[in-house]
Amino acid sequence: MVFDRDKPFNDLPLLPPDVDLESKAILKKAIAANRELAELKGAGDAIPNQAILVNSIVLQEARLSSEIENIVTTSDELYKATDEDPSKVDQPTKEVLHYREALWHGFENLKTRPLSTNLFIELVGIIKQIDLGIRKVPGTKIADSQGQIVYTPPEGQGLLRELLANLERFMHAEDGIDPLVKLAVFHYQFEAIHPFTDGNGRTGRIINILYLVEQDLLKIPVLYLSHYIIRNKADYYAGLRRVTEHNAWEEWILYMLEAIAATARQTRDKIIRIRDLMNAAQEEARTKAPKIYSKDLIELIFEQPYCKIRFLEQRALAKRQTASVYLKTLEEIGLLQSMKVGREVYFMNMPLLAILKE
Repeated sequence: MVFDRDKPFNDLPLLPPDVDLESKAILKKAIAANRELAELKGAGDAIPNQAILVNSIVLQEARLSSEIENIVTTSDELYKATDEDPSKVDQPTKEVLHYREALWHGFENLKTRPLSTNLFIELVGIIKQIDLGIRKVPGTKIADSQGQIVYTPPEGQGLLRELLANLERFMHAEDGIDPLVKLAVFHYQFEAIHPFTDGNGRTGRIINILYLVEQDLLKIPVLYLSHYIIRNKADYYAGLRRVTEHNAWEEWILYMLEAIAATARQTRDKIIRIRDLMNAAQEEARTKAPKIYSKDLIELIFEQPYCKIRFLEQRALAKRQTASVYLKTLEEIGLLQSMKVGREVYFMNMPLLAILKE
């Protein structure tokens, strides 16, 4: 097979690839990555209110996954927009919030159905807010930053569906292949199939996280994988190309296993720091403001780092005037910092935001 980057890669080989997926180097790295994931899963259990992790770490994953596609917003804009009128939110921030919505949609659906082509289509539809479906029109080209064509994906909706069906079978086959090795393989394949006219990268990264949940390697989708890819972006795209052009599967799988291991380790450390910070905040509030202290109140300012009076009302923690007193008291003892934007006042959990922005 001779690969021509200017022609549709309709000869994309089916899965599994005809290579050794259990080389000594791969197995060694897979063991290490699985160990890191197990520790991440355990760390998540240390925070009973899982919404804290979903609202903080998942939102950062959404931001960075979108940044890979040059959709850039800031953490500040994201947290301000989570309860904002959509008409007041800029387009990049909307796209990041749609990514989080898609990730959550996939996570909820895993409770009743497996990962599938139909679910992939739903995910990209939420990300792009239009009904994309599988690519029909020919002419899709992948170019580098200089505008040079580096890859032309397969064409023909029938072929794309056949390739996706093969990918599904590989994902769920009981063949003894380590799930993390499978993830590396099918992630390449999904990106190579490039089934949609847009949103393939973000959809593929969501599928990665959901697969780890489906395989019970994570309980909630909190792996911060996009952070690693951004820091090693050139290696990521070079690795994809080397599989296509040189069948360099071992190199690619090792890259992805290291990405999983490093990301799991960093995310676990972040979760532990969030837990310790929340425990310290609870003790501070209990000691310095016992009249207003409640566990639910402290958990809320960690779930919503940009907290509003309205959030306390929505949780039935206090009516408006009392809610204002609560948040101002937490500011007085140093747990929050207020900021007025227009007519809205935000009470920011600055120590938590510092951890999340690292």
